[in-house]
Amino acid sequence: MIHAHKPDEDGYDLWLRYVPIEDMSLLHTYRAAITNIMQPSGSLTLNIAQNELVRGLEGLLGVLIPLTNTLTPGAIVLGKPTFAKLETESIGDEGYIITSTQGVIVIAGNTDIGVLYGVFHFLRHLQTHQSLENLPIISAPKLKYRVLNHWDNLDGTIERGYAGFSFWDWHKLPDYLSPRYTDYARAVASIGINGVTLTNVNANALSLTPQYLQKAVALSDLFRPYGIRVYLSARFSAPIEIGGLKTADPLDADVIAWWQTKAEEIYRYIPDFGGFIVKANSEGQPGPHDYQRSHSDGANLLAHALAPFGGIVIWRAFVYANENPEDRTKQAYDDLVPQDGKFEKNVLLQVKNGPLDFQPREPYHPIFGAMPNTSLVLEVQMAQEYLGLATHMVYMAPLFKETMDAETCDGPLAQTITGMAGVANTGSDRNWCGHPFGAANWYTFGRLAWDYTLSSEAIAHEWLRMTFSNAPRFVQMATEMMLTSREAPVNYMTPLGLHHIMARSHHYGPGPWVTGGRADWTSPYYHQADSEGIGFDRTPFGSNAISQYCSPYREQLSNRDTCPENLLLWFHHVNWQYILMSGRTLWNELCFKYNEGVAQVRQMQAAWDSLAEFVDAARFEHVRALLVIQEKEACWWRDACLCYFQTFSKLPIPAEYEQPTESLEYYMNVQHYFVPGIPESRF
Repeated sequence: MIHAHKPDEDGYDLWLRYVPIEDMSLLHTYRAAITNIMQPSGSLTLNIAQNELVRGLEGLLGVLIPLTNTLTPGAIVLGKPTFAKLETESIGDEGYIITSTQGVIVIAGNTDIGVLYGVFHFLRHLQTHQSLENLPIISAPKLKYRVLNHWDNLDGTIERGYAGFSFWDWHKLPDYLSPRYTDYARAVASIGINGVTLTNVNANALSLTPQYLQKAVALSDLFRPYGIRVYLSARFSAPIEIGGLKTADPLDADVIAWWQTKAEEIYRYIPDFGGFIVKANSEGQPGPHDYQRSHSDGANLLAHALAPFGGIVIWRAFVYANENPEDRTKQAYDDLVPQDGKFEKNVLLQVKNGPLDFQPREPYHPIFGAMPNTSLVLEVQMAQEYLGLATHMVYMAPLFKETMDAETCDGPLAQTITGMAGVANTGSDRNWCGHPFGAANWYTFGRLAWDYTLSSEAIAHEWLRMTFSNAPRFVQMATEMMLTSREAPVNYMTPLGLHHIMARSHHYGPGPWVTGGRADWTSPYYHQADSEGIGFDRTPFGSNAISQYCSPYREQLSNRDTCPENLLLWFHHVNWQYILMSGRTLWNELCFKYNEGVAQVRQMQAAWDSLAEFVDAARFEHVRALLVIQEKEACWWRDACLCYFQTFSKLPIPAEYEQPTESLEYYMNVQHYFVPGIPESRF
């Protein structure tokens, strides 16, 4: 294995590395076309854009590009120069135009934020070795709200966080602003994200007190020039916990007054405060149902308080209850769809990509396309809660695209939404996301929220070129590896539509045997394995969750023979001897899929090993070591699940496959302590 003769990197610079261009012909072309930057005058945002451009060009071109006040050929001009006669109406408030005219490169926008976004795109253009003859570039975001959800707690822990602790140092705020906050803002702005929720959706009411609002002000002031608005999670019971009231009933006059006063207070601190994100009546969180009120009652309470200031309420549709005997995947639809049209205009309903909970594969959530009179936000998760935490390489773009391209009653899902929210996978680890490839998911979220028509392959190409190397062989092989990396864990964890069979609480590793406590947090509730077969019957003969989807998809799902096989066990209870399209029985197909997942990881290992010459030794060895862990854990998942399901099928694992190395009893007794991402008290 021959490593590249490159300086070791730790991943801190993410996709903003700005390393020297090695293609000398391209370098000379860029240098000839870019000789100076016409110094913009105006806002702090334009100064940031200028400084980023200077920094990027110096790194990429190996020379310091001077600033001038004179317009000359070879200049880059930032702003909205009148001489260029650019038509900018089509790009709105955040879009940009990058063009070349009279020997001058113009990066223009209707706002300074648009110019900043354009600068980052221009640098991306150079980083990925694109021709300057490909100009003009005209781009505007397709979604209005593009918000990162940090599930960070005030004590520094991160719920479902696998890359260290929170880098919000609440103890030192507001007086000390870590330089990392600025680098975070640069990364966020570079991919067009325009909102950040600082605190966990399992909210702590303290975040709304003056002590913590003063801390949020410091972050908001830093983020504002980068086009980033701050949001806070709001605990529905805050009027009781920090307000001294005896109730949080959304129709109570004192509660209404309390939230109005609180909104006024927040906007005195943060004039451009984005608004609240709320998790209510789900997994023990307080909400309007505690007072026999509807979700629209609860959301509208906050919406009325924020409306005078232009704020919004992002109300999460992740609602279900153990007391409800209905199929958990149906509960959010049943509860919320009848309230379509009852939410105030400044309420956005934030809906997970699938009806359960960020599983390796789910059908799209049936709420999409079913609430035409309500603004919807698609929620996805970059943190790999159910996909191997930060030790497995899983490129999430195919998962996101699978959802966004789904056909709903109102057309492609992406065209039915107002915004996109992503559960962040960042933390205090030096490389931000734990796994060196984890940052690809952060990058992907921003790029798709800006332009959901981009392909998974195109985004992978961009990220690889900016993060590692522009070498064609590297980009081709690493892209193939990334595009395989999502289907691999689907196969070695939950093939053919299986779901929610992970270990209890920490969700690390297999647990198809998990029972006890509330039924909807156990595995048999979902896989329904018995001597006849396996799978959750959601047809009219079962829970009838299929009825929540529109025609013709509903009919396709209802028929076991036409249901997509990758969702077969999500919607059907299928006999072990049922013959699939491969010609294999269901049992043999499960064995095949579990082994295929392991084989795909081994193929990823071989592919990565062949790319050592293109990557610095430090990052190469980090990825290589994590792939060893992933291969080991893929085998663990495969063997544990097949051993367990074999107790129902009573059928042998075909001899051509590797046989489990341990007994089912062994796998069932594996215990893991202090897994990252959950409070210690949960063990």
